[in-house]
Amino acid sequence: MGASRRMTTPKSVTHRVNPRQVRSERIKDEVYRQMFLLEESRLGAEMGLALALLRAWLIAESKTANDEEREWLKQVSPICLEMIEAALQPRDSA
Repeated sequence: MGASRRMTTPKSVTHRVNPRQVRSERIKDEVYRQMFLLEESRLGAEMGLALALLRAWLIAESKTANDEEREWLKQVSPICLEMIEAALQPRDSA
């Protein structure tokens, strides 16, 4: 028992990183982050959300996007647009 055994992970357990999935998660994170910042009334957050949404649409229109990414974008876009429009409305100072 003098020889030390190295523990290795079986190949069936290792996870391959899918660059497309990573990109999809990053853009979703960015959109959600910007939505949160806008909800918190951060200065310029409406522009940040608009840009994140535009980036997401540009990626969704690429050949590498899948149906799940496009479906998510179709669901989240109307919410984002409502948030942006509401943020741009003049506030009553009553």
